[in-house]
Amino acid sequence: MMHEFALRVYYEDTDLAGIVYYANYLRFIERARTEWVRVQGIDQTRLKKEEGLVFAVRHLEADYLAPARFDDDLTVCTRVKQMTGARIVLNQDVMRGTDLLFSSQVTLVALTVDGQPTRLPANIRRIVH
Repeated sequence: MMHEFALRVYYEDTDLAGIVYYANYLRFIERARTEWVRVQGIDQTRLKKEEGLVFAVRHLEADYLAPARFDDDLTVCTRVKQMTGARIVLNQDVMRGTDLLFSSQVTLVALTVDGQPTRLPANIRRIVH
């Protein structure tokens, strides 16, 4: 299953050259991941409060392929690549129409609120496709 998250590039997202500043792609994919988790029916606030569990990025690979510019309409496409008992690997691409601008692979892990690694709960593994 692929989740799509639409966004528009604002002036504040760009650099002096008028293109999206490279670090902002990480913000874009973070927003998309938050919405992907929400669509999965996972309430991260409740998960932290009741189960003492949070998600964290463990590893990220990113390819910047073409620039996005002010006022572009973009779509972040999020897909599960792999899931184990301890991690979720996602592919996240930023598209402008059919043009691939940014491609990433993000590894998420579960942590206790104290920052200790923990296994993904069975209910989370069942929910995530």
